[in-house]
Amino acid sequence: MSDAVSTRVAGRRGFTDHALFGMAIFVFTEVMLFAAFTSAFLIIRNSTPPGMWPPEDQPRLPFERTAFNTLLLLASGAFMVWAGRAFARRGASAARVPLSLALVAGLAFVGLQGVEWTGLLAQGLTMTSSQIGGFFYLIVGCHAVHALCALGLLAVCWRGLMTGTLKASRLAAAQLFWLFVVLVWPVVWLVVYR
Repeated sequence: MSDAVSTRVAGRRGFTDHALFGMAIFVFTEVMLFAAFTSAFLIIRNSTPPGMWPPEDQPRLPFERTAFNTLLLLASGAFMVWAGRAFARRGASAARVPLSLALVAGLAFVGLQGVEWTGLLAQGLTMTSSQIGGFFYLIVGCHAVHALCALGLLAVCWRGLMTGTLKASRLAAAQLFWLFVVLVWPVVWLVVYR
């Protein structure tokens, strides 16, 4: 093998071997982003005079109804952990069902959140209707973007699983990103929806 080809192959192998490390750095920065958003939200909410939050003319966020969506997302995370363990211990065929379930539950979560957003928009909660509307769509919208990107990565992993080309490092990186999306949601739900 020529030196140029050898360098390219080694570089590519090094990149995939470090996929988990790269994802860990990315997830750390995203934890800081959500910490900043929720901190700003809490500062604004706690500086509002008692009885003024949320504003009377704004709809109340559906805390109880969103609890089901939260459980669905947590189940998706559990399926993803199951898929990662099954892949590591018994191979690709053992990870098909749990990865498929993780993907379906994640898609259901995003779909149900979309239905929730449509209802809140119809009730008058928008980015410009109030501070709670602005923060709600900023924080929950940012989570939705992360969830969609992570689901895209899960779909790539699922396709790789079905074609037999999925690498353990890619699945581990996808698992880390998905678990971040899953675990940051209960914090967002408990802080923003209450």
